Amino acid sequence: MKAFWTYTLARFAVFAVVFAVVWFAAPIFFERTEVVNIFVLLIALVISSIISIFALSGLRARLAADVHARAERMSSRLEESRRAEDVD
Repeated sequence: MKAFWTYTLARFAVFAVVFAVVWFAAPIFFERTEVVNIFVLLIALVISSIISIFALSGLRARLAADVHARAERMSSRLEESRRAEDVD
């Protein structure tokens, strides 16, 4: 679970930084309106996603390995349960 929280917090941090940069840069090019605010949010989501693909690949790989290991443990426990029921 630690890898999940680390990756999630890193994604939020990347988004927050990108959002702040785009938020402060937007008035240079556009007037601040509701539509511009929505576009700032969407642009920040897209840019932070692209950055996360490359910058957080190590954390994502660690998270995938943890999820895979957990699935393997659950599968082995389930298989042991089935074997124990078949012994009766």
